[in-house]
Amino acid sequence: MELLLSVTILLGFLASAQTQSPRVDLTVAKDGTGNFTTIGEAILAAPSYSKRRYYIRIRAGKYTENIQIEEMKTNLIFIGDGMDHTIISGNRSRKGGYTTYKTSTVGIRGPGFIAQGITFENTAGPQMDQAVALRSEAEKITFFQCRFLGYQDTLYTKSGVQFFRDCEIFGTVDFIFGDATVILQNCAIFARKPLPWQSNTITAEGRDSANLTTGIVIHNCSITAAPDLRQHLNEIKTYLGRPWKHFSRTVIMQTFIDELIDPQGWLIWKGQPLGNPYFAEYGNTGHGARTNERVKWGRVINSTREAAQFTVRNFIHGETWIPSTGIPFFLDLL
Repeated sequence: MELLLSVTILLGFLASAQTQSPRVDLTVAKDGTGNFTTIGEAILAAPSYSKRRYYIRIRAGKYTENIQIEEMKTNLIFIGDGMDHTIISGNRSRKGGYTTYKTSTVGIRGPGFIAQGITFENTAGPQMDQAVALRSEAEKITFFQCRFLGYQDTLYTKSGVQFFRDCEIFGTVDFIFGDATVILQNCAIFARKPLPWQSNTITAEGRDSANLTTGIVIHNCSITAAPDLRQHLNEIKTYLGRPWKHFSRTVIMQTFIDELIDPQGWLIWKGQPLGNPYFAEYGNTGHGARTNERVKWGRVINSTREAAQFTVRNFIHGETWIPSTGIPFFLDLL
């Protein structure tokens, strides 16, 4: 039933995302029934600097590859058979000898990229330190019904303007991090069990100038414990985030926050001065959304006008580019 639903969504996505007849340009299938058996081969075969969207269908299977989509590979669309069926997997890690940047299973530098119905994972494990599942650093890229699996540094939203809708993100330390202008909308965020001496930090935003328009916005999502963490909530602290750089900015609004979140909410980065972060909450619900014991430098937004600065309409100007993708979204506060 889930696979049938995924294909139905796929066809609707293709039909709405372009004005011409729906099409798939290339198909990747591990069983040899497509144009290629690896995703890397399909990327190489795709045109450079394409002005139209170029559709690559990735059929069900686990693809153990480290993939880089460079700047010249514009407007690539990855369509999977659903996050439970199409999986791109790698295991590079900082302890394995790679820089954090190069640990990514998939790295995206090509603008206009879209992915639907795919899991991006890094299986290095919590003991291997930084291990990125997806690194995204391009303009106007979107992810719909995708899953991001890892531990430390799962999702590296490095730069550019980005939109995530109906996705799942799993991790432990700083597992949504970077300095993009990014909104996660209607996503499910799961903290996993870290190493015994670690605390979980969901975000680590890297804005280093007050003049930058960057930041992480989590809107109408849920923040809960993954099954492996749920039985250890009394032993392990989990925080909404910590300031990676001097002007770090993270906003969580109209989101369900479960009991896993420590009452202080936010954590200082050990060994670094606090700086001037903008860590704000607005209209959240759930046991972990109580703000009466938050750190003094956290902000509770009480004005809809202030909160509206961080909507799809105002923060990423989504009305100008998301409609053409066919991905659902809402522009404003709920």
